[in-house]
Amino acid sequence: MIMKWVQRGLAALGIAAASGCATAPQEQVARPALWQVADKDTTIYLFGTIHVLPDEHSWRTPTLEKAIAGSTDLIVETIIDPSNPQKTQAVMLNLAQSPGLPPLQQRLPEAKRADLTATLAQLGIPAGALDRFETWAAALIILQLQLQKAGLESDNGVEFVLKRDFAAAGKPIGQLETNEEQFGFFDTLPEDSQRLLLEGSIERPEELRTEFGAMLAAWTRGDVAAIARSFNREFSEAPALEDALLKRRNANWARWIEQRLAQPGKILVAVGAGHLAGDTSVQSLLKERGIKVTRLQ
Repeated sequence: MIMKWVQRGLAALGIAAASGCATAPQEQVARPALWQVADKDTTIYLFGTIHVLPDEHSWRTPTLEKAIAGSTDLIVETIIDPSNPQKTQAVMLNLAQSPGLPPLQQRLPEAKRADLTATLAQLGIPAGALDRFETWAAALIILQLQLQKAGLESDNGVEFVLKRDFAAAGKPIGQLETNEEQFGFFDTLPEDSQRLLLEGSIERPEELRTEFGAMLAAWTRGDVAAIARSFNREFSEAPALEDALLKRRNANWARWIEQRLAQPGKILVAVGAGHLAGDTSVQSLLKERGIKVTRLQ
């Protein structure tokens, strides 16, 4: 079950690349959810994203295009500079390596160790090469290499496309979190939660095709309730992950949006769809603060 969260959940949280091997039915009308927070001189659009999408997957609509065209700025979760990936890698490595760690094999239950050995061999990673990495980092490295081996990249992802379009129009792009902050959420996870991520990263991604396809279909049709139900099921097994990767970040972003309302203008905030679904969503937290949120699509 945790593998479903690792790949499917991170896709909708926008933290790491996730499987794009499943496709949503293309005959359905694309209406991914879009909200608006506004006062007399400020409009903030909230758009839930999927980090990776299949080729030619339809998601742009006239309502969304109007919001994009009317926004002077794009705000995403974090900005990774495509011209300098070494900078992001250095940030991760600074957090990811610690002295005195036990071998990676010993951080898994004995029944899972053969799976780790097989996965590393398939990816061409020498035995022991990841032993110096903290467990969360080893899990993300393995997962990323698994996806690359399967030919899955993020160039179709919503954030990638939006950043490209805003940059081409000469519009500023900002972030809610630095790279250091985003990796820090993993770095501060308790070890048992990190080991859940590691277990998930070595399971077979083929098992996710049905589950990821269902989430992708729900996102495409704007079914926020279905997305929330999915996350509730997954996080019930990993409350520490939910607190670190969802609840605390949502609270930070709700405060940011409340403060941003003090500045005039129109902006588009694009974050993982999982952050905009359920009882602890950004919208729910804004409503608790007395801020009106209107769904546009």
